Amino acid sequence: MASKAFLVSYGLFFICFFVLGTNYILEARMVPAVFVLGDSLVDVGNNNYLPLSLAKADFLHNGLDFPTHKPTGRFSNGKNAADFLAEKVGLPTSPPYLSLVSNSNKNNASFLTGVSFASGGAGIFDGMDERIRQSIPLTKQVDYFLTVCEKLKQQLGSSSSAQNLLSKSLVVVVIGSNDIFGYSGSSDLRSKNTPQQYVDLMALTLKEQLKRMYNGGARKFVITGIGAIGCCPSQRNKNKTEECNEETNRLSVKYNQGLTSMLQKWKSELKGISYSYLDTYSILKNFVQKPQAYGFVDVKAACCGLGNLNAKVGCLPISTYCSNRREHLFWDLYHPTEAAHRLIVDNLFDGPSQFTFPLNVRQLVAV
Repeated sequence: MASKAFLVSYGLFFICFFVLGTNYILEARMVPAVFVLGDSLVDVGNNNYLPLSLAKADFLHNGLDFPTHKPTGRFSNGKNAADFLAEKVGLPTSPPYLSLVSNSNKNNASFLTGVSFASGGAGIFDGMDERIRQSIPLTKQVDYFLTVCEKLKQQLGSSSSAQNLLSKSLVVVVIGSNDIFGYSGSSDLRSKNTPQQYVDLMALTLKEQLKRMYNGGARKFVITGIGAIGCCPSQRNKNKTEECNEETNRLSVKYNQGLTSMLQKWKSELKGISYSYLDTYSILKNFVQKPQAYGFVDVKAACCGLGNLNAKVGCLPISTYCSNRREHLFWDLYHPTEAAHRLIVDNLFDGPSQFTFPLNVRQLVAV
């Protein structure tokens, strides 16, 4: 009798655990899927599949603090913003699109929880990757997104089911820094466009791509402004004083102003759109100006690299790297550390209207 009572009790415990556990998982999963478009700030390995690309991070010392302690294609010592955002909404990191459509996987590829199209070196404009030869520009990333939208109809069995999934999912867009760097470093571009003309064209071109994704079924967008990229080690290294490159920063501010204005108008033009905009510029400026408040000790030098500010040579296997990575703002010449990525996503997800508006991501998923 005792053994029977034990088995009944154990069985009831198991059923309760299973049901409660299932409910917990369902509650933790706040959105069906996350689709990521952008550049190296959110690339999780697409460029590993581009044979000619020089913009790769599939070698040491990248990935040093990733759970596997191996390079993954992320331009980081560990995780990046795409990983942390996925964790916040209760999903696995959206895998690289090119990994899913490689010859060995393409017949079994599933896009039901999202996918990443982000590519190191990519820009809003095609051809922004001339220095590093090969990336997936935003136009092509959106092409891939629309292909996935069609695939979802097949996988879910109907257009309405696919539309339901897409309308509740997050579409994350992190792009524009390479376009600013491209303009700053090109006398040809500067001769053809004033700074204002150039950033206006950036915003207009992005709007066209957002509209294409809207037509494909996307309704909830997470869009980040360009950070204070004039303060990254590669830019500081160009100044004898090692101060931020204010010309580059001013260009970023101009673009962000045009972007926020465009988004407000865009929302009024199309039905059913909701978005969260992250003022990455102000967040990074805060890190630089008040480092101790965020746990940073060094906001000038790269953790991994060689030369002055570790910014003359990038993070290569021959480079040195710091031991106190949590205290560094920058991992390499251009990219934040895992610690900085985590703080940025904290602000994106639960941040005040000072940094993320008109909704933070927690509010966006509840719409």
